[in-house]
Amino acid sequence: MRMSGLHGLGVSNGVSRSLPAQRFHRGWNMSRMNTQYLLPPIIKCMYGHMVCITCRSKFTCCAICWGPMSGDRNLSREKLAEVVRFPCRYAFSGCQMRMLYTDKPDHEDLCEFHPYPCPCPSSSCRWQGRLEAMVPHLQDEHKFITELEEEETRIVVEKIELGDAQDWVRMQFCFGFHFLLVLTKQGESNGRDQLFAIVILIGTRKQAEHFTYHVKLVGHRRRLTWDATPSPIQEGIDTAILNKNCFAINLSTARLFAENGNLTVHVTLQCCLLHPCDY
Repeated sequence: MRMSGLHGLGVSNGVSRSLPAQRFHRGWNMSRMNTQYLLPPIIKCMYGHMVCITCRSKFTCCAICWGPMSGDRNLSREKLAEVVRFPCRYAFSGCQMRMLYTDKPDHEDLCEFHPYPCPCPSSSCRWQGRLEAMVPHLQDEHKFITELEEEETRIVVEKIELGDAQDWVRMQFCFGFHFLLVLTKQGESNGRDQLFAIVILIGTRKQAEHFTYHVKLVGHRRRLTWDATPSPIQEGIDTAILNKNCFAINLSTARLFAENGNLTVHVTLQCCLLHPCDY
């Protein structure tokens, strides 16, 4: 027997399950424009119709009966929502996670199925898409990016003294994955320019943990190295710099390794797994 009052939340015989978003939307949402699940706080109109807090801010009357909004909350339905596991908002893209509504914001911020912006630096590109569509996008729309199939590469930064903000980009394919190598020169407020070297895996955070990269500068009787884990594509270039998850030197240090004003940056990618494509 179905428990009375629970069918709207997809709870039957004490076992929680999730309804398809469209069915839930028809029975619970105020606006046909809102395809999200009705989550606490749940507001009622004077006649008991329910609305989420987001839709409540858009309406002065009930969109179902046109009656006045009471501002009261449906506490019984909110209580039921505490035991239901809801799907991720990116389920349409392939995410199969189910979670309590209190865990949804944190999960969806990091969900690998959410649409990603174009990672190309210094670009006005407004593309957004799924992870598997990112490499074809970069290959088709950003043809200036050099693409290599090797574990080691070097980028020559010509005339490091000239110009303000500049970017140098490579895409490397190895170990079954694509990596984005970015050198970016940025001006600081104190007048001291800095050079950052960032490696981004076009993959998930979990996949990035299986790789390391090695940055090396070589000068006359000098050597400077840096080892780190690639940033996942979720973070992007700005976040990697902000979190100091990248190689960074100021211009005065870069001069010590430059030859005729040109700086050569060596980058090597390494895999921590014997069979990286199998996990």
